[in-house]
Amino acid sequence: METIRLPAASLALFILLFLFTNSASGSYPRAQNVTWKSTNFKTILTWGPEPSADYSYTVQFSVVGQDKKNDPNCFRRSATVCDLSSSLKDPKACYTADVQSEPPRGETSDVIEPPYTSSPRFCPYKDTDIGRLDFKLEVSANKKTTLYVTDPLTAVFKDGRQLNIRDIFADDLAYKVTYRRNKSTGKKVHFSKTNVIELPDLDRGESYCFNVQAYISSRSPNKQLGELSQTKCSEDKDLSIFEEYSVGVIAGAILVILLLIAIIIAVTVICCNRRKNAEGRRSGKEGVPLQNV
Repeated sequence: METIRLPAASLALFILLFLFTNSASGSYPRAQNVTWKSTNFKTILTWGPEPSADYSYTVQFSVVGQDKKNDPNCFRRSATVCDLSSSLKDPKACYTADVQSEPPRGETSDVIEPPYTSSPRFCPYKDTDIGRLDFKLEVSANKKTTLYVTDPLTAVFKDGRQLNIRDIFADDLAYKVTYRRNKSTGKKVHFSKTNVIELPDLDRGESYCFNVQAYISSRSPNKQLGELSQTKCSEDKDLSIFEEYSVGVIAGAILVILLLIAIIIAVTVICCNRRKNAEGRRSGKEGVPLQNV
């Protein structure tokens, strides 16, 4: 087998080209584990590892199918997080992001295309987590229970106004109420399309405990429910007889009692009269003298 020998000048040029290519393509480590984290449309891109003093990270993002843009807050930084909330302006669009490894800020490089790692696709409307809801529990004078749910604010602004989850999801948003009798493990579920939720079928005077979650039926099953709220319980209050029963029921019960008393009195009088009559007949027979035969 014949050995190929290169001239010294050609060998030196080859080595220089190799070193330049290696420096251009592999001088900085690529980002790893690029991940989206989002709650109520506050969206953070995270990755690793922490960079050394020799390089930094730049984040580019784009709507799927459109040109990429640099995020001005994440340009040649040593951080491994980037808040893209204000950049992802359309909640119903889908996005991708690239994390590029570049020289530190203020330094230049001959690298034409820096090494980068792309994120998975992220669609805020379908993928952002919905945080914990808050609600007010009210039991009226007639013992009707009502929950007043507060829709949490999001990181989305429109016309200078901060939007809440109802503003974004509109009719797609519902509420799942899970409730149980206090000190009981049996649970029931109620769904409501409005944030004023009436629960009329509860036992009067009993204490109940409630949790509320946002529910978005148009999402995939693992993303339909928001975070579970804190548990709130109504007071356990002893009811008077007038609160426990209606006026009609009380009046009916009184009539029944009066009727029973009347029957008892009538039966007692009849029995007494019969006894007196029987005793009178016996006394009459004993007073009649015997006849002679």
